[in-house]
Amino acid sequence: MTPGAARSLIEGTTLAWSVDPDNDVVWAGPFEGRWGIRVAQRARDFTTIWFDFGDLTVGLEAYLLPDPAHHHEEVYRYCLARNRSAWPASISLEHEGDLYVRTRVPLDDLTVEALDRAVGTIYETVELSFRTLVGLGFAREKSG
Repeated sequence: MTPGAARSLIEGTTLAWSVDPDNDVVWAGPFEGRWGIRVAQRARDFTTIWFDFGDLTVGLEAYLLPDPAHHHEEVYRYCLARNRSAWPASISLEHEGDLYVRTRVPLDDLTVEALDRAVGTIYETVELSFRTLVGLGFAREKSG
């Protein structure tokens, strides 16, 4: 599949999801030169997933959490353990310490079903990790 065909498939599919009342996608569209969707969640109000179109793959990424204020080692240990079961998505650390959930889909494998799996994996990773990570990384330090 070409990058242009992949973009058309993703735009058409996500726009259809956003108008389907039985779907958790509440917005799909362009913003500042990128294509994204907003997905309603239970662990937090919404997650925005952005698509990056490359020559060989489509990348998906969602912001998860800012740089944890406390317990970095425990937060990172949890993320590494979570990555084992979240494949093909993973929680990654940005250079400023923020956490993102990312995955990639090869253009040759991109179908509506593969797109649905990729978005679902990001959704599930956020849903299952967000509250735990907030509890670990932003709990008040106990004074001794």
